[in-house]
Amino acid sequence: MSTRLDKRFAAQHAEGRATFVTFITAGDPDFDATLEILKGLPGAGADVIELGMPFTDPMADGPAIQASSQRALRGGATMLKTLDLVRRFREGDSETPIVLMGYYNPIYHMGVETFLHAAVTAGVDGLIVVDLPPEEDDELCVPAMEAGLNFIRLATPTTDDKRLPAVLAHTSGFVYYVSINGITGSASPQANDVAAAVSRIKRHTSLPVAVGFGIKTPEQAAEISHAADGAVVGSAIVGEIEKELDENGKLKAGGAARVLDIVRRLADGVHQARVAAAE
Repeated sequence: MSTRLDKRFAAQHAEGRATFVTFITAGDPDFDATLEILKGLPGAGADVIELGMPFTDPMADGPAIQASSQRALRGGATMLKTLDLVRRFREGDSETPIVLMGYYNPIYHMGVETFLHAAVTAGVDGLIVVDLPPEEDDELCVPAMEAGLNFIRLATPTTDDKRLPAVLAHTSGFVYYVSINGITGSASPQANDVAAAVSRIKRHTSLPVAVGFGIKTPEQAAEISHAADGAVVGSAIVGEIEKELDENGKLKAGGAARVLDIVRRLADGVHQARVAAAE
């Protein structure tokens, strides 16, 4: 069965364009601000949305996303509110794929079966859970797949050909290639290195490969989009949200629109790159 993620990547590929994947943290800085930005992302050029599940110890994330998670938690974010954001988004958008990204702990505490039922009912399309290795697929990955959700795995520069088959075994939707070693937002990817890595991964799978970590500018997004099926931008967008907060930690008037302007420029970089390459 073809999922929203499958359809979106296929449609972008058919148009000769890379897929632009955006990340924001649910509840950052509060529910209403997130919902306003979330609803605006597709119109600003986001093809797929990753919605971060706030967690107290986001160990794989850099300072910008860690701070966003703390802001969200201070603002009262919970897993139920995160799922409610998806539900509210789905009231006006039945096409844009939404992937929940984060850590296993909040899912475990909610209960896997309860969480999966609530996620599917809300309109979630896939999961990225960064701290569950393939060896623990029975914990969440297999039940998620049985519930109809895509389970997206991360591959890194240290994921060699021996390890890749295990990483890809139950992966669906797309492969998320982490282009640098380290935490999110800590460095910038090099296009030549990314192209070689994407080519190597594609020898093991027919899934699209989206590249993230360290993409901060439209120019970098364009460069990566020549080498991959998609570009993921998170820290740069989350950092713009932080810049738009007032002294009370609330989104300033017009702040959402200014964040979405940044998203639009990044989207133009992703989409124009592949159009130019195809001509």
